[in-house]
Amino acid sequence: MVAASTPEAAAAGAEILRRGGNATDAAVAVAFALSVTDISQTGLGGGGVLIAYDARARRAQHLQFYPRTGADARWADTLSEGAQAPAGRAAGVPGMVAGLLEAHARFGRLPREAVMAPAIRLASDGFVVTPLLSRTISSARRRLESDPAATALLLPDGEPLRPGDRLVQPMLASTLSAIASNGPTAFYSGGVAVRLAEKVQAAGGLIAAADLAEYRVTDVPPLCGEWRGLTVLAPPPPMGGAPLLAMLQLAEAMGVTASTGLSRAPAAVAGLTDAIRAVQSDARWWRGDPDVMAVPALGFASAAYARDRMRVAAGPVADTMAIGDPWPYETTQAAGSCAAYPRAAAVRGTSDLPGSGESADATSLTSHLAVVDAEGNAVSATTTVGVLFGSGVYTDGFFLNSSAGNLDDRTRGPRRVANSTIAPALLLDGAGVRLVIGAAGSQYIQPAITQVTLRVLAFGEDPFRAISAPRIQPNHLRRDVEVEPGFDPDVYAALVTRGYRPLSRTADIQFGGVHAILVRPDGRRIGVADPRRDGIAVRQ
Repeated sequence: MVAASTPEAAAAGAEILRRGGNATDAAVAVAFALSVTDISQTGLGGGGVLIAYDARARRAQHLQFYPRTGADARWADTLSEGAQAPAGRAAGVPGMVAGLLEAHARFGRLPREAVMAPAIRLASDGFVVTPLLSRTISSARRRLESDPAATALLLPDGEPLRPGDRLVQPMLASTLSAIASNGPTAFYSGGVAVRLAEKVQAAGGLIAAADLAEYRVTDVPPLCGEWRGLTVLAPPPPMGGAPLLAMLQLAEAMGVTASTGLSRAPAAVAGLTDAIRAVQSDARWWRGDPDVMAVPALGFASAAYARDRMRVAAGPVADTMAIGDPWPYETTQAAGSCAAYPRAAAVRGTSDLPGSGESADATSLTSHLAVVDAEGNAVSATTTVGVLFGSGVYTDGFFLNSSAGNLDDRTRGPRRVANSTIAPALLLDGAGVRLVIGAAGSQYIQPAITQVTLRVLAFGEDPFRAISAPRIQPNHLRRDVEVEPGFDPDVYAALVTRGYRPLSRTADIQFGGVHAILVRPDGRRIGVADPRRDGIAVRQ
């Protein structure tokens, strides 16, 4: 089963499974295909995270290939107040190609050329533009018009591509073909790397060709937590797995899962709003690149901290949610199923001072994919170029990310990875995969995953009903709560009584695009794609 954010990409994964590929082969094929068909959200110039589960070894491995800053000392510079950063300054060194090829080399089965063939075909032959892609092109028109090649591709005759038009990308096909033939060197050295660096620097950025040559994929154990008898695996900092685990733990501690559901459960929705808001507040402060600063991710994601945090979360609703302190729980030793994924506790020091404000991640978009093969292997992967079409810097058929814009005064510097909310997750039931899930949508990602997971695994809802159901999105700096239509009227009334200000929000691309695969106890796979996006689930 494959679930992804465009039909063509999902079909690419199913094609690879039919040809004898495993879950990793299919996931890599899907991700490269999304670089062609979901170009406003992801691409070769971006990066991401994946967690791959090996059913035979009964172990999961986590690879992080998010964009990072280069070696230039100017990455530590802050802009003067009121100054606007040049477009190129938002672009970090892209890790997408390195990460996908590393995953394929380590866990894949088919030849690289076979796995990349669907993406090359989509770029060469083209695909039909959807209403959603047409809207994203219109939304990013000013950014796209800054580059003549991007304008010619996506704004022919000065107007955005319309639904039904065919988008053919020969330059991208050429780059993909070179990568398929020659591997990562085709991207990280030679002409592509030189042109990328020149283009970024011309746009005011700091990436040098040498930065691409030294890019390395990070391989550390996934963050692990036990929840309702399941093992939850998610990416550690600076990615967004800790807040996701914390939301699930706090929802459990506050009794939300004791309800029979959410859509018609006023008390449960009010309690979940409290829980999400408390975690959002903590996530804003306890974040950063663990290579250069201490981050209490183990404590933050622990059930013990959730029980402590519950007392504040359930208290009076204030305009600004108070920040908790997970450090006392950081030394808790991994136990049970999480003992297989040990992580050293962070060492507390002066570098753990709170962050200096919101990052640009609050406006970024992403693409998520989920795969489970016939042998029970699984991959959950989220990739991104940041905001729509990233920095807008376009070279060799792809857009450079805007991920370096997520850095703040505390986290910026050379050779750093910015914070991100992306949180591809695997939930294991004993030795097998139960749920493969993740989402797109910036700050909506962890709340969306949490709500769908609760509906499917705590309340037993049909997966598609769960993914289509209305959601909430609190704001930890205000008492506002965005609400989608579809809840019982008493739910909205309960939020008002609790002290919140519900704001009407129509379901759209930003409100969390979840893709997931549920594996039932009888082995049946149920794949679902969020109707808020163009996605689809395909069974091989």
